[in-house]
Amino acid sequence: MKIRKLNRAVHRDLGYFFFGMCIIYGLSGIALNHRHQWNPNYIITQDSFLLRLPEEEVNGNREKAMHFLEQIGREDEFRTALPSGESLRIFIRHGSITVNLQTGRADLETIRPRPVFRQVNFLHYNTPRRLWTWFSDLYAAGLIALAFTGLFIIRGKNGIRGRGAWLVSAGILIPLVFLILYFSS
Repeated sequence: MKIRKLNRAVHRDLGYFFFGMCIIYGLSGIALNHRHQWNPNYIITQDSFLLRLPEEEVNGNREKAMHFLEQIGREDEFRTALPSGESLRIFIRHGSITVNLQTGRADLETIRPRPVFRQVNFLHYNTPRRLWTWFSDLYAAGLIALAFTGLFIIRGKNGIRGRGAWLVSAGILIPLVFLILYFSS
């Protein structure tokens, strides 16, 4: 088999085999690049309410919490409640409510997993460890092989001896410029 034909076959087959991994790392890479603007793993929502304070003295954090949770229809989600100064922090399934016991102002924060991004970030961060580490290393080696075999797919003026050389040079130069800028400042 000719070397050029073997190169194309290796490049093609690695591309097919690692298609799923490219999507996983591409999606999670975008998510992680913007993690200061949003939480890629969870959807966090916040809402405020004005709740009625108990008319008579209520003893016990659970009883106070149930009084407030009934007003917003979340009494079945109760986990625990802890006093904190003039507030009561009520923990519910997938979130918490902080109620000011003087004014009745309540701040609700709910947290739920963000579909797709949570799962791909789980893999990107190598949370599973063990066998996943080996497969991720195999993928990294596959990317290196894809990069090198890709250099020799096209011949002629659009290949590595022509336009391809300029594109490869730019692809190497841009990260180097950023490294120089960030490490020199």
